[in-house]
Amino acid sequence: MPVLLPFRAKHNKDGFFVHHDGRLFVDMKLRHGLMIFAVFALWGGAAEAAAKVGGLAWAMASLWEWTPFILKGFSLNILISVLAMLIGTIAGAALGLMQVSLLAPVRGSSWIVTQFFRNSPWLVLLFCVMLLFPFEIDLGFVVIPIPDWMKAVIGFSLPIMANISEVVRGAVISLPSGQWESAESLAFSRRQTMWMIILPQCIKRMVPPWINWYCILTMATPLCSIMGVEESVGHTVQAMNALGDRPELLAPFYFFLLFIHFIFTYPIARFSISLEKKFAVKI
Repeated sequence: MPVLLPFRAKHNKDGFFVHHDGRLFVDMKLRHGLMIFAVFALWGGAAEAAAKVGGLAWAMASLWEWTPFILKGFSLNILISVLAMLIGTIAGAALGLMQVSLLAPVRGSSWIVTQFFRNSPWLVLLFCVMLLFPFEIDLGFVVIPIPDWMKAVIGFSLPIMANISEVVRGAVISLPSGQWESAESLAFSRRQTMWMIILPQCIKRMVPPWINWYCILTMATPLCSIMGVEESVGHTVQAMNALGDRPELLAPFYFFLLFIHFIFTYPIARFSISLEKKFAVKI
């Protein structure tokens, strides 16, 4: 009878799409990432091949000349992502712990804040922060300026805070209830149970999604160029403006911009996948 046949998971390890338990997953390996990168490389090369040979050589020489300037802008992308992730992680961890509080008002208000920022468009949040925050804070004895990139940090930290809150809440409630019962039988208070027993076990479960959200945040940082922040996209546009906005500059400059973001983000994403496999819960 079919029901007596041994179960065999249909798992195609070599494909880009993996079928498991009747569901479809994307399993992007290193060779898949290189293939995608090669497609963009060929596309950029074909676009440039259509231009004159002299124009292509001039565009590549100009790109080489302006590369330090573009990389300087990219360093601001990294700074914004690191600071936003730091602020969002601290605030999100506190908000996530509030979601598992025994006090209904605390639990309810933290859930509302989490869902609001988690389901709000990032660009709209950036606009709100950029337009509502003052350009400077006057304390009477000193004036503290708030640059646009710092407003971008605050704007990006809000959705990160909400998503990290869900990561923390999910990790806490994923642990068996027996952990709480055992701690209670040993006369541990709820705070002691949380800090000494629950959270140490949650770290392994939270690290992979935390890294994933950093990758997503890094890829979203070019959005702040719309608000006038001079990061990698802004520096690329300035470089092309200085060179006369010639059409043969578009493909090499923007492809280089794509390349540096890919080189920075893809290894981190692969590291996250390896950690997820390493820390996978064995059932």
